[in-house]
Amino acid sequence: MNNEESRYSIINNVTSGEGTSIKDLVNLYGCDIGKNCKIDSFVYIEGNVKIGDNCKIRAFTFIPSGVTIEDNVFIGPCVVFTNDKFPRSTNENGELKKERDWKLEQTVVKRGASIGANSTIIGPVSIGKGSMVGAGSVVTKDVEDGQVVIGVPAKPYYK
Repeated sequence: MNNEESRYSIINNVTSGEGTSIKDLVNLYGCDIGKNCKIDSFVYIEGNVKIGDNCKIRAFTFIPSGVTIEDNVFIGPCVVFTNDKFPRSTNENGELKKERDWKLEQTVVKRGASIGANSTIIGPVSIGKGSMVGAGSVVTKDVEDGQVVIGVPAKPYYK
């Protein structure tokens, strides 16, 4: 990591590959980051996240547990991933939720995909190889390989 002058938080078991740079004010929790990645300021990455090689993650992005980002992926600024379709603070008994009350949803962003600024990815979904999510889109369903999707909810874009 090239971070001699950066200020960021690493909380428990973070790995990153050679040539990866992490800007100031980033929070990393038990994630694996590949080689030659660029992580901009104010990015928050939870545990159980895997990021491949040559990825660029722009500022103010949130990546929760259960997300896998393959090689050569671009994540624009202010992108939010979710891993719970029905978030609640309490369980059916009115008690604060615990780990056992929660089902982790998995999301995969496949090799060479791009996600535009201010998009929301509601897991579980798969963002296909070489696909593109237009800025401001809300993805609620799988995106096919090479497909371009835009809108709320995101739908295929055809010229």
